[in-house]
Amino acid sequence: MLKPFLTYEQQLAKLRDEKHLVISDEESALNKLKHIGYYSLISGHKHLFRVPNQKNYKDRVSFDEIVALYEFDESLRDLFLHNLLHIERHMRSLLPYYFTEKNGERQDSYLNKENYNYSRKHKNGIDRLVNELQKLTQTERHPYIAYQRKNYHNVPLWVLVNALTFGTLSKMYFFFPSDLQSKVGKNFPSVNEKQLGQFLSVLTKFRNVCAHNERLFSYRCRDAIPDTKLHQKLDIPKKGDTYEHGKTDLFAVVIAFRYLLPREDFILFKKKLSAQIDAISKSANHITRDELLSAMGFPKNWKDITKYKF
Repeated sequence: MLKPFLTYEQQLAKLRDEKHLVISDEESALNKLKHIGYYSLISGHKHLFRVPNQKNYKDRVSFDEIVALYEFDESLRDLFLHNLLHIERHMRSLLPYYFTEKNGERQDSYLNKENYNYSRKHKNGIDRLVNELQKLTQTERHPYIAYQRKNYHNVPLWVLVNALTFGTLSKMYFFFPSDLQSKVGKNFPSVNEKQLGQFLSVLTKFRNVCAHNERLFSYRCRDAIPDTKLHQKLDIPKKGDTYEHGKTDLFAVVIAFRYLLPREDFILFKKKLSAQIDAISKSANHITRDELLSAMGFPKNWKDITKYKF
């Protein structure tokens, strides 16, 4: 059966009378439904407030608690995206620098497939990448690219790279020949070239979640970051050969940040993250801290991540 259309007032009545949520201020609740939407607010954030393995809500759960979890997730997106953009900016600087240092500033160099790891395994991916770069050199959407093309008949990679998505940057690094990967990787001394590629692949997925305002705190991606010394030092339990936390979940991003951000930036990030978790733990009485951390993929001792050296 298709779900029927409900007015905002009917949605509120359903939450109050059928779902038995405590609604202390109906006018405020209506405004929240209008500004956020029932699906994004309720369907996206109800699960932690339900009795385990049931559709019923825990006794006396309030509408305000669900709003608090939604706003917590919103603040998480802001915090994680801020730091993801720092890493993205770093890669925008490194990739064109080392590529141009080796191959020259002419656009023909980055449009030449032979300047990548053009093996049989990577051939199709590099073909798509070069085709994307070729189209960008002809775009009118970005004035700085059009300016370079019209005035110099050449769009250097350090200009073009500003129009690339984080996903395309990640692919470009992946398709770099090993000597260029090595030069980029030396800027992150605690990871090798392959690990950096794995980190970037996962960060790309989480960056997209943040950018599209999707639910972040419980998101899991298909790719996984590599096993690291931090997994071992934090004594994260395993299921078979796989760590239960910090592989495809939000804690995997925290581990990636620990390796890829400057230490002072990571310490500030961790401080803000800890404050956000403390705040939601006080606002949502029907979610325990352990339940929240589990949904996020965080081990209970996650704060110890700054204790250890690589």
